[in-house]
Amino acid sequence: MPTPRGLHAHVLDTLGQRIVDGTVAPGTVLRPEDVAAEFGVSRSVVREALRVLQSLSMVRPRQRIGTQVLPSSDWELLAPSVIRWRGASDAYFTQQRELLELRLGIEPVAAALTADRGGPAADAVLLAAREMVDAAGRGDGRAYLEADVRFHRALLTGSGNTVFAHFAHTVEALLRTRTSESRDTITGWTAEAAARHEAVGRAVVDREAGLASDAAAALVRTTRDEFVAEAR
Repeated sequence: MPTPRGLHAHVLDTLGQRIVDGTVAPGTVLRPEDVAAEFGVSRSVVREALRVLQSLSMVRPRQRIGTQVLPSSDWELLAPSVIRWRGASDAYFTQQRELLELRLGIEPVAAALTADRGGPAADAVLLAAREMVDAAGRGDGRAYLEADVRFHRALLTGSGNTVFAHFAHTVEALLRTRTSESRDTITGWTAEAAARHEAVGRAVVDREAGLASDAAAALVRTTRDEFVAEAR
């Protein structure tokens, strides 16, 4: 039998995905008693799930009406849960493009800051990049993804900027959506893509802030262009 936590996660994920997919449209009223009956769970489990959705600005309680679903313009689009749900929906390519455009404004700056700091923070970026190169050579997609996550986390946290470091959670969630539904064809975890990461890592370790920024911009821009081309 699922634990209460497992039941909560199931209800939350199902409702969140339905809202993102549009099968539960904006303006729809979610009544706890109806949700509890559908899933065969207690109202407390439903209320906990709805509280999480409310914290993500996906629903809003209305007095004497119920909990109303909000349009996507209100959602916390940088939250990992929302990214995961959008990544499993028809909004997959749109989300990739939008967040890659956002990353273009952040990661080149983070690369320059990490290069300025140097030391272990910079070393971690190059180490992760070289692990990507190795994984690409072995055709190990899982190892490639994990190294990719470490690379971007190291790049953002290495900047010394706490806001950039927080953004690493968003980037990780975005990267992990690429493995859903066999959607790992874009860039194909290729040696070329790994080499672009390694170029950033080398510039960061060499404390070449300008080169690091340019290499990071080229990396993100190329990935964005690949997703745009794939979406056509």
